[in-house]
Amino acid sequence: MSRTLVIGDIHGAFKALQQILERAAVTRNDLLIFLGDYVDGWGQSPEVIDFLIQLKQEYQCIFMRGNHDDLLTDWLKTGSHTEQWFMHGGMVTTQSYLKVTDSQKEQHIDFMESLQNYHLDDDNRLFVHAGFTNLNGVQNEYFSKMFYWERTLWETALALDETMPKDDPYYPKRFTLYREIFIGHTPVTRIGETIPINKANVWNVDTGAAFKGPLTIMDANTKEYWQSEPVHLLYPDENGRN
Repeated sequence: MSRTLVIGDIHGAFKALQQILERAAVTRNDLLIFLGDYVDGWGQSPEVIDFLIQLKQEYQCIFMRGNHDDLLTDWLKTGSHTEQWFMHGGMVTTQSYLKVTDSQKEQHIDFMESLQNYHLDDDNRLFVHAGFTNLNGVQNEYFSKMFYWERTLWETALALDETMPKDDPYYPKRFTLYREIFIGHTPVTRIGETIPINKANVWNVDTGAAFKGPLTIMDANTKEYWQSEPVHLLYPDENGRN
């Protein structure tokens, strides 16, 4: 039986990535959908990218673009960065790239530029790093950076009255377009959780691996999930984004 497995934000936690793939007993029959933010946080961002490049050769993989991935791509191509990026994991990442060859960096740039902004499957399920803003759906989004930067989709889902019927004129139209929406970007640790959280038809699979939560892989069909150890315990000599 093949599964569609969704992986939350990794943020340089290569050890956690290895754990969840083993704990979920991933096979070549499974489809792996990564929601983005592979880098920035823990000190193994290059190892994560190297591993994902190799994984794509042997397994069925779809990779979303995260905002941190976009920031790293800019730095790899131009050497420019913002202080905000450095404060949110970028400094650790640039230090980890000191040991990476120019050839590897080119491979990483190629990988980053191949990332997708969103994936819509045959079951009308949307997979996207952050969200979208256009009320007529992702194909009509005016600003592509919204796919990996925006937070209003999740904030609206959190604030929505759960008793409101979908045919209510006040019901958010964005939640009526797709059967389910799988996102990362905004860690559920912000609401005191460390497991995937469902609000409206949105599933948030970012369980705070960049901070003190675990990394998560979830079966999109059954909603069964597997998690790593809390990532900060796997990197006791690092701070992550804490």
